[in-house]
Amino acid sequence: MTPKLAFTAAAAVVAALIGGTYAWTQRTAGENCLPGGTVAGDIGGPFTLVSETGQTVTDEDVITGPTLIYFGYTFCPDVCPLDTARNAEAVDILEEMGYAVKPVFITVDPARDTPEELAFFTDNLHPDMLGLTGSEEQVRAAKQAYRAYGEAQEGDDEYYLVDHTTFTYLMLPETGFADFYRRDLTPEDLAERVSCVLDSV
Repeated sequence: MTPKLAFTAAAAVVAALIGGTYAWTQRTAGENCLPGGTVAGDIGGPFTLVSETGQTVTDEDVITGPTLIYFGYTFCPDVCPLDTARNAEAVDILEEMGYAVKPVFITVDPARDTPEELAFFTDNLHPDMLGLTGSEEQVRAAKQAYRAYGEAQEGDDEYYLVDHTTFTYLMLPETGFADFYRRDLTPEDLAERVSCVLDSV
């Protein structure tokens, strides 16, 4: 199986697994933008990771206001740079609208994504974007908390791809998970969705 087919197959499995969990989030235009029927703690939870500055941080240190969290890796050839650039642009649009939203990037490839690698990656995307890494165990716990998927493909120790989910999660400090967004949203659409949620809480 080629890497492209492997990624497509993995993505389909993950989408099917998460699709049931998020079935209640399907909305049509004009409906309340907040997802209904959620159970507190379904998505998100405590984590301890290492920031791009080398400091150990917890979820309470990171999620101090509205926060957009994305799981990816810096060696990603296409999806991650596009998604995180979209998130960064949406954050700028939100700022113009009067909302302060922090963009966060959590690696699914801690073996290669050192704090220095993350700092270089995030600094080129947005001055406020925070990169987080950690030990394999710390990253695994964060992925499990957010029901995120990340699995390295077979390859040599230096050059390999990582299959992963591509959702962006909106987290709030007091109430936790607020919404999630697929990668097909434009920066403008994402900003509109986020602002709708923030206006409703």
